[in-house]
Amino acid sequence: MPSISEKGKAMPASPIRRLVPFAEEAMKKGNKVYRLNIGQPDIQTPDVALNAIRNIDLKVIEYSHSAGNESYRRKLAEFYNNIGISVDYSDILITTGASEALLFAMMSCLDPGEEIITFEPLYANYIGFATSAGIKIIPVTSSIENDFALPPIEEIEKKITSKTRGIIVCSPNNPTGYLYSEEEFRKLREIVIKYDLYLFSDEAYREFCYDGTSFFSPMKLEGIDNNLIMIDSVSKRYSECGVRIGALVTRNKDVISTALKFAQARLSPPGLGQIAGEASIDTPPGYFREVNEEYTARRDFMVEALNKIPGVYCPKPKGAFYTVVKLPVDDADNFAQWILEEFEYKKQTVMVAPASGFYVTPGLGKNEVRIAYVLNINDLKNAIETIAEALKVYPGRL
Repeated sequence: MPSISEKGKAMPASPIRRLVPFAEEAMKKGNKVYRLNIGQPDIQTPDVALNAIRNIDLKVIEYSHSAGNESYRRKLAEFYNNIGISVDYSDILITTGASEALLFAMMSCLDPGEEIITFEPLYANYIGFATSAGIKIIPVTSSIENDFALPPIEEIEKKITSKTRGIIVCSPNNPTGYLYSEEEFRKLREIVIKYDLYLFSDEAYREFCYDGTSFFSPMKLEGIDNNLIMIDSVSKRYSECGVRIGALVTRNKDVISTALKFAQARLSPPGLGQIAGEASIDTPPGYFREVNEEYTARRDFMVEALNKIPGVYCPKPKGAFYTVVKLPVDDADNFAQWILEEFEYKKQTVMVAPASGFYVTPGLGKNEVRIAYVLNINDLKNAIETIAEALKVYPGRL
């Protein structure tokens, strides 16, 4: 039998989706499964996007320009300029989700064997993208003890080597919900200048900031235009995960022209998705106010309810719709599987994402899980009550 590639063997399985077969078995037993493991919002997609799809009047669904429809890129550039991010439409490459944007950015800016720094716990798929690109993720660990704030600059600089080419920051953060401040980004700016690094800014959760806090984009930092690459997506902003539309945005002309070559090799981004994405820019502001209020209420309920459970610690996220929670268990991977396989409470159980898959450093996150508060408060109440009851009888409870 022919052998599998070494890259294929190295490619990590998704920690978010690994437990799907166990959830399916639980459902076959007649149990309701509350899915807190994945960032799939239950918020309705804006009507402007749905109507644009319903009213498509095309005879042929053609390839678009490899960089995306010009009308969409021009409208998107106007959107960014309106929120203080000064770019031209030619600085934008429309991609198949933020995933492809980050993969193209990595392949455009780094050679195989080179390194990119990010902060763990991290979005788990960063590891998969890096594996695909043949590069190495170098983690700097942030801690649940200080709610996953930016690690000290000295700790970041310790990780910089002759192979380091960039830093990835996700703000608001997936999986922790941490919102990086302008001050923290200015500290990163100094490192970027000192070592001439790329700064990759993952801004997929830009609109999800709570308690009157405001989002700061590194694209507003002065003096590092050629170092900055923004990664964006419609998936969470407009609850359009399935249309698979993202964007790579940079004022660095060499990077955008190089990324375009990778884009040409895959021909074009999704045509129907671009129609939805372009229409979504006209979403009324009231939509985002309502969404923000809903997620704030969910967050507040979740944090209070989880912290009432003996031995559980849940930080209060400042943004996105995730948090990493510390549980009184010996092994969160085992607990996440056990609660699906062997436990039910009132014919219901819960699916969480073990946090070990969001760390690069072996052994970290063993008693942590990521929870996505993407369910309505009644479902969250039932899910957290189920977790509380499960922890009372889990054989590996600490």
